[in-house]
Amino acid sequence: MTGRTGSPLPAGQIRRLALYGAGGAVQRCRDFTREALYDWGWLPTRPGDLPTVAEDVLLMVSELVTNACLHAGGPRELTLQRTADGLRVEVADNSLDPPRLRTGRPRTVPGGHGLLVVDRLSTAWGSEPGPVGKTVWLEVGAPVDLRRG
Repeated sequence: MTGRTGSPLPAGQIRRLALYGAGGAVQRCRDFTREALYDWGWLPTRPGDLPTVAEDVLLMVSELVTNACLHAGGPRELTLQRTADGLRVEVADNSLDPPRLRTGRPRTVPGGHGLLVVDRLSTAWGSEPGPVGKTVWLEVGAPVDLRRG
């Protein structure tokens, strides 16, 4: 497996983005994630390439960060960890309240669907309490073409 520079991409790479407050956090996190996914070969690099699972990752990052903005005063940190099998995304915030998956909510009612999206697109997700607040995490498998390498 190689990145856009042709260098090997070992598993276990971690990237962190410290965040302060909710203003502009979603876009900053999407941009940060997009750059990491591009470097790791998860995003198409040629015109005409089909989108990959990376598009789902960007959507799920948006949902987790939006939830931190709406329910926890904003995210504290975004962590992306590239593993041998895929990617782990973590969003830390200052709230002690664990996220709640809302089921049975009509699709026509706006809002409240973010964790449902994460639940359907990720291979696993959850939250862990920390010394300050909590971390909400999700995991996804690597795109099929990267697993072959």
